Amino acid sequence: MKIAVGLSGGVDSAVTAYMLKEQGHDVFGVTMAIWNHSTNVTSHTGKHACFGPEEQDDIDEARVLCNELKIPFQVYDCSTAYKKIVLDYFKREYLAGRTPNPCIQCNQQIKLDVLPTMIQDSGEAFDKFATGHYARVNYQESSGRYVLLKAVDSSKDQTYFLYRLTQPQLQKLLLPLGEFEKTEVRKIARQNQISLHDKSDSQDFYSGDYNDLIDIRERTGNIVHIDGKVLGQHKGVWNYTIGQRKGLGISSSEPLYVINIDAHSNQVVVGPREYVFNDSFLVDQLNWIAVADLKSATRVNMKIRSSQQEFEALIEPVEHGKVKVICTEPQSAITPGQSAVFYQDDLVLGGGVIDRVL
Repeated sequence: MKIAVGLSGGVDSAVTAYMLKEQGHDVFGVTMAIWNHSTNVTSHTGKHACFGPEEQDDIDEARVLCNELKIPFQVYDCSTAYKKIVLDYFKREYLAGRTPNPCIQCNQQIKLDVLPTMIQDSGEAFDKFATGHYARVNYQESSGRYVLLKAVDSSKDQTYFLYRLTQPQLQKLLLPLGEFEKTEVRKIARQNQISLHDKSDSQDFYSGDYNDLIDIRERTGNIVHIDGKVLGQHKGVWNYTIGQRKGLGISSSEPLYVINIDAHSNQVVVGPREYVFNDSFLVDQLNWIAVADLKSATRVNMKIRSSQQEFEALIEPVEHGKVKVICTEPQSAITPGQSAVFYQDDLVLGGGVIDRVL
């Protein structure tokens, strides 16, 4: 099989390419260039991130890897599409008082859509596209659908970031690392003298101040207590997220948390900790993987943040193509703009974007 491997310059994608070549496949490496040099960088820390001015270092490391593996390598400039699809969305959501997840957008629309399309358009045919994500893809005979399953290494599982993948994308996708523990992957890299074996994982979308990417003048507004009292001023609602406690720029005799962001009135509403908890909310922009659609109320486990423990909930279809979520126990900081992903054991049922708290 001819396989294109998306290389990030990290150990996971490196081992993915190595393993597939060892299995006898015709492998070639590809990397996407996404950094926009017109970005107004004022606060970049130099820490490695997915989007940042140090991108060329990752590209160079991916090229060295391909030389080591003796496989072809090509860089594709996805920066224009990335700005339109990811960065513009990122800015639009923050200005609307919502908290976006750019990594989810990038995985579905750039890494596994724009990039493979550019490869094909260049005349390079391939059978499968592989990445170093920790997740698994199987074909389910009973439903006739490709399904997404959690990784064997639960501490590294990345299905939360892949829940928006479509059936055609899943059909084309290979995820070899889904069956391995991260420690095993690093061991494979060390034993086979892969140069990236000790490189640390990238943790951030962007390591500087998000204001670099939003790039807009300050919009001063009020920080208001839930009882209506004005406590101070903010410099832009995009600097806040639901559940935030630190860095509010106000003084109070009690701990206060952001409980609502109203972009229309340009207000940030704060209150005591108990107001951060809710037990029901709406989800829209749905993508179903294990089923074609949700027909009736269904018990699931779910996440509303990638790093949190799953919690139990009932989900039911409601009007306008949305899903109502009723949590078994109240959850903290349910944040519009973030994703809610629904699981049944290891199976990703689907997910969507949090619309509003009820």
